[in-house]
Amino acid sequence: MKDLREVIRRPLVTEKSTLAKELNNQLVFEVDKRATKVEIRQAVEKLFTVKVLKVSTASFVGKKKRQGRILGRRGDWKKAYVTLAPGHSVDFFEGA
Repeated sequence: MKDLREVIRRPLVTEKSTLAKELNNQLVFEVDKRATKVEIRQAVEKLFTVKVLKVSTASFVGKKKRQGRILGRRGDWKKAYVTLAPGHSVDFFEGA
């Protein structure tokens, strides 16, 4: 991976990810499916200036979807759970 913004696609803000942030100081991101844990760690540390303790990843196969008679498939994707060091945090909705 060359650009850090290609590694991390977007933060996932769901009930489960919000609970993980509150209880375990974890952030959840959708990442490039070719990204490694080391690349994800470096990207989060440089983009948000925080200390990362641990990175866990999960890969998902895209679901089959149907639009009338036409069959389609959503793309495969990867999710990363990033555990931050105590005292470090990132707030995505600072001004909201």
